[in-house]
Amino acid sequence: MMKTIAILLVFGSFLAGSFLAVLDPREINWSWLAPVLLIGAVGLWLSRKAHHEEAHAGSKLAGNIDLLGKCLDTILAKLELLCKNKEELPTYEARFEIDRLFRDDLNNFAEARESMIHVFGMQNYADVMSNFAAGERYINRVWSASTDGYVDEVNLYLERALNQFREAHTHFHGLKAEHSEELVVHQGT
Repeated sequence: MMKTIAILLVFGSFLAGSFLAVLDPREINWSWLAPVLLIGAVGLWLSRKAHHEEAHAGSKLAGNIDLLGKCLDTILAKLELLCKNKEELPTYEARFEIDRLFRDDLNNFAEARESMIHVFGMQNYADVMSNFAAGERYINRVWSASTDGYVDEVNLYLERALNQFREAHTHFHGLKAEHSEELVVHQGT
């Protein structure tokens, strides 16, 4: 509710400010524009506050951490299977398999990733995301190599993606175990 009000304040302030700015092309009536800008600033502040409260909601944090772990588990399992059977995978079909197997988990992980900052801290977030982002780039390289028909690159980048996601998986689950007490507190919130 607060987020909707904040967006309406910002939107209304923008429209009113735009209207006031074009009333007289030579001079702006600051006695009207200043309060409109202040209302817009209040709307931005409310929006950021609502976003911050949502991000810190305990059950959301715990749920997102569980989702992140499941996404990494699924991505890793599918990559291991794909690498194991890579000789049977037609090169030009790899891009379709990438889309089918990984897009949902990659997107879900990306949407929930900020919860790691609040639970694990910024440095641990950066460490996990470094491996995750490298693995995602390698998956995208597999997709591109498949489009171009480069068999060796498809196989090479599948292995590199697997290694990066193994690192991300190991690091994430280590952090999850290390912060398990904090996660239990968040689930109770």
